[in-house]
Amino acid sequence: NMIEETIKVTGDVQIKLVGPDGKVKQEQTIKNLVVTTGKQYIASRMTGTTTAMSHMAVGSGVTAAAAGDTALGTQLGRVALTSATTTGAVTTYVASFPAGTGTGAVTEAGVFNAASGGTMLCRTVFAVVNKGVDDGMTITWAITVS
Repeated sequence: NMIEETIKVTGDVQIKLVGPDGKVKQEQTIKNLVVTTGKQYIASRMTGTTTAMSHMAVGSGVTAAAAGDTALGTQLGRVALTSATTTGAVTTYVASFPAGTGTGAVTEAGVFNAASGGTMLCRTVFAVVNKGVDDGMTITWAITVS
């Protein structure tokens, strides 16, 4: 009898847009795609030889997420993660894009291990979030290994 194991990596992304008055203007939750470089990154972490995921970026690209993606289509802004925590098989990344950062018609997001360039873990494309110059946005990204 052969032992068969399947490991899946999935993600849920929650986006919250808040106006300058502190009121929530828009909220949505979508799925993400762990790209090929992300899967290779996860495997490489078993030997501890890679830099941890540290940044999240948003952009205005609208091309569907694909396994071969290594960057966002059109990056609008990138910030250091506010937090990165792991509980069981779920790692949660949180990033806050303050007023003036990532402004525009935001339609994509990704998680990276560098302030620029770096390895992309995952990417998602979603219905437009119009982030005004005075708006703040928080993205909570949960990655589950099952």
